[in-house]
Amino acid sequence: MNRDVPLKKYAKKMEHSYAMGAFPTIELLKHQPEHVLKVLLHPDMNSQAQMEIISGLCTQHGIPLERNGKAVEKLRDKENIFAVGVFEKYSNVLEPEKNHIVLVNPSDMGNMGTIIRTSIGFGIENLAIIEPGVDVFNPKVVRASMGSLFQLNFCYFKSFEEYKEQAGSRSLYPFMLKGAVPLQELQREKGETYSLIFGNEATGLPDSFADEGQSVVIRHTDHIDSLNLALATGIGIYEFTR
Repeated sequence: MNRDVPLKKYAKKMEHSYAMGAFPTIELLKHQPEHVLKVLLHPDMNSQAQMEIISGLCTQHGIPLERNGKAVEKLRDKENIFAVGVFEKYSNVLEPEKNHIVLVNPSDMGNMGTIIRTSIGFGIENLAIIEPGVDVFNPKVVRASMGSLFQLNFCYFKSFEEYKEQAGSRSLYPFMLKGAVPLQELQREKGETYSLIFGNEATGLPDSFADEGQSVVIRHTDHIDSLNLALATGIGIYEFTR
């Protein structure tokens, strides 16, 4: 592991990324310590409790801890960020026996981070992203997820067909404005393994997804045309896990 990486603003082509802020950095250290290259602290950091947690985890895992105000100021995009976890990008695989969230061509980083946080919060720890899709390693996604990304199994797929080939036997539930069954009326088999499928923020799922499993619609008034993707995903996750 080469810990001497260039500390510059994030770009997708880079082989490392950053957890911005004390809490996401702590989550990184707790759940992916083997991928952490170093942790940077700003001298203005004033939370003794967070500093002790970060220091303890760095010592436990043999991770360099640097007090480097200039580097933190160079990397951060908000003045209230005083800790930065520098980590190498990594890959993982989905668990075929577990429930999945599937996002088809997601494009908004804030939505992605919120969906990851909600998914982890309700116990769904596997996320499939159908390309093209937002970069989960972008620091804005990491921060929006509040570090929940580091508890997630995620995998990118070139097509939905490729995902199905690797996902194993499961029930498919595409969420669509033209869905056949309202979410509140949906009848499901107890103990089934499922995938909840959501489309792009702008266009939703293509009509062809109506033939994939049981299509579902979240009913709402005619005063809006659709729900925000992160909100729709949260409603679906809540109903399926409650």
